[in-house]
Amino acid sequence: MNKKIITTAALLGGIAIILGAFGAHALKKLLTTDQLITFETGVRYQMYHALFLLFIGNWSNIAEKTKKIILHLVLWGVVLFSGSIYLLATNDLTNFGFEVIGFVTPIGGLLLITAWGVLFFENNKKTA
Repeated sequence: MNKKIITTAALLGGIAIILGAFGAHALKKLLTTDQLITFETGVRYQMYHALFLLFIGNWSNIAEKTKKIILHLVLWGVVLFSGSIYLLATNDLTNFGFEVIGFVTPIGGLLLITAWGVLFFENNKKTA
């Protein structure tokens, strides 16, 4: 499980760096300042959670079942939260109205918050 978590963390982190560079260079001329800031928010939260997974994958005090739950919450949270932000920020570049998927952004955020909550409760379990 640790290898899977660390691999996922590496992929999310690498993709965040690529998207950050893409936003800073290629999209700079195509998006407004507000749209770029929105895009960067998606990148920032993706990187935060890549680092979170890296931490989880290297921490031995968490049960494997809990690690798996956190992995799935973070992965889906990043896809829904950051992914929808990327699409919404670049909406003006396409003919598709991504505003219709805006409702998934807070769902993704809730999944990310839940992942942190799972870590909190796992770490504060009372041992018999």
